[in-house]
Amino acid sequence: MVETWVVVTAAAAALQASRTALQQRLRGLLSVQGAGFVRYAYGAPVSLAALAVVAASPAGVPDLTLAHAGWCALAGIAQILGTNLLIMSFGARGFAVGTVYSKAETVIVALVGWAVLGEALAATAWAGILVCMAGVVALATRGNREGLKALARGAGDRAALYGLGAGAMFAVASVCIRAGALELGQGDAFPRAIATLAVMNSIQAVLMGVWLLAREPATFTAVFRTWRSSSLVGLLSVTGSAGWAWAMTLETAALVRAFGQVELVFTVIMGRLLLGETPKAADIPGSLAVILGVLLVLLA
Repeated sequence: MVETWVVVTAAAAALQASRTALQQRLRGLLSVQGAGFVRYAYGAPVSLAALAVVAASPAGVPDLTLAHAGWCALAGIAQILGTNLLIMSFGARGFAVGTVYSKAETVIVALVGWAVLGEALAATAWAGILVCMAGVVALATRGNREGLKALARGAGDRAALYGLGAGAMFAVASVCIRAGALELGQGDAFPRAIATLAVMNSIQAVLMGVWLLAREPATFTAVFRTWRSSSLVGLLSVTGSAGWAWAMTLETAALVRAFGQVELVFTVIMGRLLLGETPKAADIPGSLAVILGVLLVLLA
């Protein structure tokens, strides 16, 4: 029988791929920071509403603690920094280099999870992570030899460093989300996940909102003026984030993030369905490698 965390992670990956595709449409309406703020501005109220519903249910919400809030704050700040570093890597050298190096997250999250929470991975899981990484490289370069050479030459430049920094921050965020959920005890996983998400999203909304008001006040206003487009992105984002948080409450962050690389395959599909992009034959080997890596993770 398929475990709950697997189904939840697959759903979260599909929702995130959909949100990413739709978010591209916002780039013509908002700045990069504004498009990122959409996730928190519209996501925080939804996550707080979900928390209220869970609190009123028989399951209830576990008692929140300062330690839990601390983990949520660390996760939220790391996620914001990771997003900004990823965008900086795209600007420094291009999408492919930033994407490949940021996906070192799957390796880093395993190391951080082991160091912080003592959660080690089996050899099969490590094999799956490495195969997924190979798939990411193939997708980013489309198997082109010149693309591979350019990727290797750029190993020490700013784009690679920004990408690695982004991967490290996303890894820290994932482990902190799991640590926050574990801080709430061993009760029902879903209420703990929703509580963690609601606190984290609220912190992110406040921090990013204050920053935008100070640095880009026109963008702050535009986020709410474009509510028809922005609210859908925010809804997809918060539901996807709820899935990630729930899965990481049930299973180690390393396994969840490794299995979550199936998002790359969903991204190709969503690019076709939502943006009209035509998948290339060169995308097939990389997609198959990602799927193989994900299957190895499931066997771990």
